[in-house]
Amino acid sequence: MLRFASNDEAKGWEELCRQAAANTRAAFDAIEAEPCPTPPTGRQHPLKGGLSIDVYGGKMLDQWQYEVTAGGRFWYLVDHDMNICWIKYAGTGHPKATD
Repeated sequence: MLRFASNDEAKGWEELCRQAAANTRAAFDAIEAEPCPTPPTGRQHPLKGGLSIDVYGGKMLDQWQYEVTAGGRFWYLVDHDMNICWIKYAGTGHPKATD
């Protein structure tokens, strides 16, 4: 199940839907089916280094990325215990944290 960590991510998701509806739907379906594919795919993979883990709800969770378009993507935290993926970033541009 996908959920938004804040309203900003929901707004970013809406923008992704406007710019690339089919790709965003494919991303949703992929995460619902398998949030952490092994091996990772070209579009869906864990973040590396200091971005590989983040804290949400008091838990340290693995952080993954799905590349919706060349620049558009979203990051999500995987809470296996709750069966929830928390979207922590969504946008049509490349996230500044990886620059």
